[in-house]
Amino acid sequence: MPYRSSLITIERHIADQQHLHPYATGAFSRLLRDLMLAIRVISREVRRAGFADVFGTTGDENVHGEAVRKLDDFSNETIIKAMRYGGHLCAMASEEAEGIIPIPDALQKGSYVLLFDPLDGSSNIDINVTIGTIFSIFRRVSPDIDQTGDMDDLTQPGYRQVAAGYALYGSSTALVYTTGNGVDMFTYDPTLGEFLLSNPSIKMPEHGGYYSINEGNSLRWHEGMQNYIAYLKDEDSETKRPYSLRYIGTAVADVHRTLMYGGIFLYPADKKSPRGKLRLMYEVNPLAMLIEQAGGLAVDGRNRVLDLVPESLHQRCPLMCGSVKDVEKAQTFVENDPISEEVRENIAASTP
Repeated sequence: MPYRSSLITIERHIADQQHLHPYATGAFSRLLRDLMLAIRVISREVRRAGFADVFGTTGDENVHGEAVRKLDDFSNETIIKAMRYGGHLCAMASEEAEGIIPIPDALQKGSYVLLFDPLDGSSNIDINVTIGTIFSIFRRVSPDIDQTGDMDDLTQPGYRQVAAGYALYGSSTALVYTTGNGVDMFTYDPTLGEFLLSNPSIKMPEHGGYYSINEGNSLRWHEGMQNYIAYLKDEDSETKRPYSLRYIGTAVADVHRTLMYGGIFLYPADKKSPRGKLRLMYEVNPLAMLIEQAGGLAVDGRNRVLDLVPESLHQRCPLMCGSVKDVEKAQTFVENDPISEEVRENIAASTP
């Protein structure tokens, strides 16, 4: 295919994207290049994990009360070091940190904020299963360009994202990202030290043949979700059922398969976690932007995810995303599921 022989690097692709914006200063492009460096470093360490002392935990807990794994901690620090000094950001936030990660007073501040999950799939690190880095970029809204960003800069609704993406550390290292002009995938060639365009303009089919959900939680699901999964397992040639279950347990990997092949990924609210389990700012928003840019749909069960106004940095959110027809069908099953009064009020308050 033509794009395979043209050897388009991600740096060239970023430069080409910049030309679509005649008033661009280049700051956003340089921000993305700094982030690509961090991802290269993390990819190298992941590949060496069996040799380097990065398996196991540090002995500390993160803000969510979860054990911090060594590779999590390394990835978090790598992104902070790569991004803090470029002059493109006014603040950062990480799933591993409690609050704002400020840009030091002595350093230049920029017009963007970065939110990231440094290493999604922590439980899979020590068993050599696919893991990934997820990122989300917003333009700052606070007026003083010389000051560190504040919480209003970091807790914006997802539709305001100017870029989102993830790196996937699997059989190869893949980078999937969007700046609002479609979704492109790059594959890392370690012999060249470059990400090369491998799948341009990814488009999801309207229907898929796969579903991805943790069926170990099935006893906690509400009736609508139980009925929907039973529907997917029924045999019906007209709707090409039953669907095949595929579940890795790393959200970014399961969403990646859904993005590439179609179908549906689900991490619903249930009786134990009425607000869902995934984090809105670090996982749900960026993954939802990618799914929508590829022609799919992402909802929390009732509402478009990208319309939700966050209440906090570490807010959790249910997620159903994937092929449009599959997600719409799932909604018909779960729209009458019970939600606690507190959650119902919060959802109503956070939807414009």
